[in-house]
Amino acid sequence: MTDHSQYIRKNLLDKFEFHNYGHALEILNEAFPIEWQEIQDCLEQLTISLNDIKAAGGNETAIPKKFDDVLYPLGWREIRITGDLIVKLFPRRANQRGRFSDEPFDEKILEGYIDGHNIDFIKDKVAFDLEWNSKDQTFDRDLLAMRTYFDCGLIEVGIIVTRSKELNDIFREVTDQYGKPLLQKYGASTTWMGKLEYRLKSRRNGGCPILAVGIRKPCVEGYET
Repeated sequence: MTDHSQYIRKNLLDKFEFHNYGHALEILNEAFPIEWQEIQDCLEQLTISLNDIKAAGGNETAIPKKFDDVLYPLGWREIRITGDLIVKLFPRRANQRGRFSDEPFDEKILEGYIDGHNIDFIKDKVAFDLEWNSKDQTFDRDLLAMRTYFDCGLIEVGIIVTRSKELNDIFREVTDQYGKPLLQKYGASTTWMGKLEYRLKSRRNGGCPILAVGIRKPCVEGYET
């Protein structure tokens, strides 16, 4: 396993798992140290109660709001972008192969070429998304958004936080109000690290460097490992 200790605070290595794609950690540490420190501060403060886990509502539960409370006062904002593509057609100069006019003879506008991509938090050129308990296809949307922002020069690196596989141990043991194990709620087809990693290994993030962060058992209060 790769040693990330030079880039990540030691106490976070016990609470989270980290997977580094496209040298995201190196970029965060060297190019965006303030933003990276703020994200680490946020992760340090994260505590999840058993009541948080039992609550209905997926990504609208109290867990995502814990990130809002820390990051919004620091200037992180949810951003949505749209964009049209302008295509200019330049004619070749007469009798000059490979040389073209300075002025286009036509322009075409492809409206909605970029449409509706949003990311939970952006500051400077760092993007941050949390996926606690959505359908796993949500990762496709997140990665497409991040690669689009990256291709447009709006971000240089992305961070996605989701559940570690080891939380399934808790979900098997803890029951809901009807006495059913929470694993039925946090199923295999929801957002967890296994569903994110295979998408990253197949480069669905395009050229955008991504740091994948998994929430581990020590983040859950009131649970004895």
